[in-house]
Amino acid sequence: MPLDVNGGTIRVTRMQNTLSKGQAMADRTATVSRLEEVVSTSDEFDQVVSQALPSLLDRATSYTKRFLRETGQWNDDIEHEKFALRWGSEYLERFLVCGRSEVPCRPLFLFDSLVAKQHSKPEPFCYHPDLLRPLGRFLDGLVARAVISRDALIALYRHCYGWGAGEVIAVTGLNGLESQRIYKNFRRWRESGWQRTMNEVGLTKSELSELSNQQQRHRQRFNSEAERLIRVAQAHYRKSEPDHYPCLSRSQWGEMFTQGYGCDYRIWHLALCLDCMQTAWGLGVNGSVSEEKPRLELQVRP
Repeated sequence: MPLDVNGGTIRVTRMQNTLSKGQAMADRTATVSRLEEVVSTSDEFDQVVSQALPSLLDRATSYTKRFLRETGQWNDDIEHEKFALRWGSEYLERFLVCGRSEVPCRPLFLFDSLVAKQHSKPEPFCYHPDLLRPLGRFLDGLVARAVISRDALIALYRHCYGWGAGEVIAVTGLNGLESQRIYKNFRRWRESGWQRTMNEVGLTKSELSELSNQQQRHRQRFNSEAERLIRVAQAHYRKSEPDHYPCLSRSQWGEMFTQGYGCDYRIWHLALCLDCMQTAWGLGVNGSVSEEKPRLELQVRP
């Protein structure tokens, strides 16, 4: 009886694939089991968690999907898949930052409690159907990153109004050391911050190119839609501001600029509030008021 070489090869390949999948599943189970054990030092935490990043990301993404389903906000489409993956990545990043300071701990239990605590909030993330489309994801990603990154916060002035470092310094009334930091923020954002944020949001080159094309072809409509959506994102993420960072009247802003206090307040709040930017417009430049208040002119590229 002749030897079926091709058939034998296929059977061996299938067997190898089965064994590989079985080994991968066993390795994954062992990794998750290690996360359930107590780690006593920050270095041990880093070592254990670094070996389980794919498992933790899958876990956080699954939790997010389940939350969306239970709250009636889930649809089986690519937009919702990307949304869940993005917030899974966000939870994992927060865990990596805070976990080292929580040792001794059981990493898996700490991770689950962090996600559960986030989902127990009234509005755990900025969910809006229009924010699932490319323009909405772009804006939501920018504003979300601005909450935890000063480079991204300063970059909002560029993306919202098209300003450079000098204009940001003038508008916010900065001087001295703070002015120099603005230039560094701009440089780091151009060099790596923008691309990193786009990767985390999951925007492809073709989607970014299409946004740029829309901006050029239908500028007024594009900016009008961007302003509507960024107000949704800003209102959500301003909840992370300190309690003493409310919106102010023009006279209150004027006092702050004149007396020279509240530098962080100005930088943070004006970047995250279109209304207050218009209210405080002109106060930072020697107290003079420009006739034309700024309008949102969204810039896709840094």
